[in-house]
Amino acid sequence: ASAVREELRLRYRFIDLRRPKMYHNLLTRHKTMRAVQNFLDKDGFLFVETPILCKSTPEGARDYLVPSRVHPGSFYALPQSPQIFKQLLMVGGLDKYYQVARCFRDEDLRSDRQPEFTQVDLEMSFADQEDILELLEELFSQVTNEITGAEIARPFQRLTWLEAMDLYGSDKPDLRFGLPITDVTREASAGTFAVFNDAAAAGGVIRAITVPGGAAITRADIDALTDKAVSYGAKGMAWIIIRPDGSINSILPKYYSEEAYARLIEKLGAAPNDFILFSADKPAVVRRVLGLLRLDLAGLFKLRSREYKFVIVTDFPQFEYSEDEGRYVATHHPFTMPYPEDMEYLKTQPERVRAQAYDVVLNGVELGSGSVRIHDSRVQREMFEALGFSEAEVEERFGFMVNAFKYGAPPHAGFGFGFDRFVMLLLGADSLREVIAFPKARDASCPMTGAPSPVSAEQLAALNLTESAAVPKQSAAKMDVENISHLARLYLAKDEKQRYERDMADIIAFADRLSEIDTTGAPGDYLMPLKNVFRQDVPAQSFSRDALLANAPDTEGGWLAVPRVISDK
Repeated sequence: ASAVREELRLRYRFIDLRRPKMYHNLLTRHKTMRAVQNFLDKDGFLFVETPILCKSTPEGARDYLVPSRVHPGSFYALPQSPQIFKQLLMVGGLDKYYQVARCFRDEDLRSDRQPEFTQVDLEMSFADQEDILELLEELFSQVTNEITGAEIARPFQRLTWLEAMDLYGSDKPDLRFGLPITDVTREASAGTFAVFNDAAAAGGVIRAITVPGGAAITRADIDALTDKAVSYGAKGMAWIIIRPDGSINSILPKYYSEEAYARLIEKLGAAPNDFILFSADKPAVVRRVLGLLRLDLAGLFKLRSREYKFVIVTDFPQFEYSEDEGRYVATHHPFTMPYPEDMEYLKTQPERVRAQAYDVVLNGVELGSGSVRIHDSRVQREMFEALGFSEAEVEERFGFMVNAFKYGAPPHAGFGFGFDRFVMLLLGADSLREVIAFPKARDASCPMTGAPSPVSAEQLAALNLTESAAVPKQSAAKMDVENISHLARLYLAKDEKQRYERDMADIIAFADRLSEIDTTGAPGDYLMPLKNVFRQDVPAQSFSRDALLANAPDTEGGWLAVPRVISDK
C-alpha cells in the first residue's frame, strides 16, 4: 500500500500513474477488457452503443441530470444502465447484443462504488435464465483463468436469495470460508434464558455461528465482537467457548437441562475447541448482525483463502417495501419477469413474489445482476399496477417502451456487470480507485481538476438557469453520516441516517443564516471599552540567581541541592 495520502495521490494522479503498480493495474484492466470482448465476439454478440443523454425514469439510484439549452426547463438524465435501450434492441430484432457502457449514479460512495463506472452489458433474445447463467459461468471462468492463471471450478455454486440470507446473512456471500449460520430457535428457546425466550415469543429467531478451533479467542476479542454486534443493531451477544478438554466457558449452560443443552450443541455441530456466538431478534436484524459478524470472524481468525470463489444467487424478491415512499418498489427494476407460479400474488401478497433475477458474486462482492425480462405487455401492465403507478405515470415515465412492446417482443434475458469491480477483485486491490485512471474521491469530487465547480453566469443564462442554482452556498455542504457511523462503528438504520442528515443540514443552514446577518453598526454600548489590555512585547529584566534560589531548602555552589538517594559506591 502507498504511504502517500490518497487525496494527494488523486490531486497529482498524473504523477501517481508513473508508479509500476499503477501501470500494472491499468495493463491488467486492458487485458481483461480485451479478453471479455474477445469472448463475446466469438459467441456472436453484436457491439451496439446506446445513448448517454436519455430520459429520466426515477427508479433506483438518483439520476445525474443535464439541462437542455434547446428545450428550456427540460433535462436529460445520464444513464444508470442501458436497461431500456437494450430491451428495445431485442424488440428491434437483434439476437445478441453487448456493449461497454458508461453508467452514472448519484449515490453515496464506497471503496467499490464510483459515481461513473464501466459496465459490460449484454442481452439475448429467445433466452431463459439457464441460458444466461451458463454463458456467465463460461465467461467469468475463462477470463479469470486467462488473466490470473487460476483454474475456476464449474459449475458455480448456486444459492437462492433466501438460502443466502439465512445461511450467510447476505445476498452477496463470501464463500472463501465456511462459518454458516444455523437456526436454533427451537433448541435455544427450550431453556430459561430470557433473552432467547423473549425473542422467540415475539416471533423472532435465534441463530448462531460455530467457529471450529475458535476456543483460543480472547476476552478482549469477544468484547470487541460484542461492541460490533451492538453497532450492527443487536442488543448484545451471547456466546459459548468449548475448551479443548470439553469444559465450558459461558453463562448459557446453567439455563438448560443437560438434555436440552446437548440438543443445542448437537444442532450447532460444535465440538471441543470451538467458539459459538448467538443473535436473537427479528429475522432481518439477525441476518444483518450475523452476516456482518461472520465477516469479522473471518478477519479475526484469518479464514479467507487466496482464491476466486464465484457464487450465483437466484430467486430474489420481486418487491421490497420502501418506508420513504410508503409502497412496494421493484427490487431490481420494473421490467423483471416474476415466476409464473407467483403471478397470482402480484397484487394481493407482493412480498411472496419471486423474480427471475440473478446475481453473480465473487469473493463477497456483487459483480453484477440480471434477469429474465417481461416481454408480455399484459404482464408489464400488471407489474406497473402492482408498483402503484397510475396510467398517467406509466405514460410519462415509460410510454415509449410500452408503445414499443405493442409491436411484439421476443422472450429475452440479460446481465450487466461492473467491469471496474471485476478488475479490482482479479488484482486483489482494496478500492476501485486503484484500477481507474482518473477516479473520483469519496465525496464524488476530482481533486486533480477541481470538479464539480461553479460555472459562469453566461453559461447559466444560456441554459435558462439562475446563477444561484449553480453557485452553491456553503450550506450545500453535506455531512456524510454513513461514513461517520462507519468510523464510529455504529449501525444506523436508514431512517436514522436520513433524520441525522436532515438535522445536520438544518444546523448548517442555521449557521449560514447567522453568518448572513449584518452586524455592522450594531449598538455596542453594553460592551466594556477595550483599552490598555495588551502587554507590550518588551523583555522584562531577568531575575538574579540568588533571587531564584531564595526559597530553596538547600543550595550548593549556586545550584539547588538534591539529597543523594543512591550510593555511587
